[in-house]
Amino acid sequence: MQKIQAAVCREFNAPLVIEDILIEDPGTGEVEVTLDAVAICHSDISFAEGAWGGHLPAVYGHEAAGVITKLGDGVAGFAEGDPVVVTLIRPCGTCPSCATGQPTICENPPDGRNGPLRTADGGPLVQAMACGAFAEKVIVSTGQIVKLPKSMPRDVACLIACGVITGVGAAVNAAGLRPGQDAVVIGAGGVGLNAIQGAKIAGARRIVAVDMTEEKLEIAKEFGATHGVLATQPKPWRAAYKAFGGRGADVVMVTVGAIPAYNDAPRYMGWGAKAIQIGMPHAGGMAEYEPMAMSFQGQSLIGSKMGDVVIQRDIPWMVDLYEQGRLKLDELISGRWTFDQINEAIADTKTGGAKRNVIVFRDG
Repeated sequence: MQKIQAAVCREFNAPLVIEDILIEDPGTGEVEVTLDAVAICHSDISFAEGAWGGHLPAVYGHEAAGVITKLGDGVAGFAEGDPVVVTLIRPCGTCPSCATGQPTICENPPDGRNGPLRTADGGPLVQAMACGAFAEKVIVSTGQIVKLPKSMPRDVACLIACGVITGVGAAVNAAGLRPGQDAVVIGAGGVGLNAIQGAKIAGARRIVAVDMTEEKLEIAKEFGATHGVLATQPKPWRAAYKAFGGRGADVVMVTVGAIPAYNDAPRYMGWGAKAIQIGMPHAGGMAEYEPMAMSFQGQSLIGSKMGDVVIQRDIPWMVDLYEQGRLKLDELISGRWTFDQINEAIADTKTGGAKRNVIVFRDG
């Protein structure tokens, strides 16, 4: 095992601790990736706050990009020196979900307690979300990575690992948005902005962004929203109906984990509409809706995890869109931080104003 540095969560709702840890060599079908950049996702924050339980100590972080520096046995299609994006999607490949092309809901998730990480004294250390990317290096399966163009900056590429595929994928894969349809996106944070981009790419006619601040609504318009609605106004869905010419949306995407957003989502829906549930509330959170009305109007609620993507198919497509200037990534970065500033970057993200903060380990 080799020694690296990682930001370790030793207590829920407490600052992460940067310390030396031990990491194993890659096993069969695995690679070691030396990271150039990792983004701060709200899911990392929720885990570190104890919102979804879990075991400690743990290393979080899952939106990462870097360079392969070591290969395990049986690895094909990758070589040392390849730049890659690293995702938390680690499909087993054999369960019913994986076998039917739904790797984001693999039924055999890895147990991070038996992963490649140990504390400096050899004690247990959880590799959270199959990544543990708040660290200088990660050991991951080849099923979790996709090669990148060498020319693509890794601080930009890391965003694709979660926020981008989740938002764009929700619009294209989960919602199946068709040209000419109307969409509402509740929440104009990192995932919401990508859901807006996905709706635009899919050919949506009108896209209404709903958020708590005028500033974020203006940013949403830069990413493709045609209208902005303040969630703080009385019955904001009425403004969305007006934007759509007096009818409800064909698709409503809830990108925040706030229960009031889930309670309101059906109010934005038109006949035959779909509500895509993307943002994850804390465990135990309960939303309310009227099933009779939804049944009568042929509406549906659909859960979407990680944009229902197949990374080997969807990430190269998104990289192409970025290189063609059709997908905004650079504009998603609110700030770049050094590794020793990770707690400051997390605090800044928790204020709600940041799109994505990125920890940069080295130039790449």
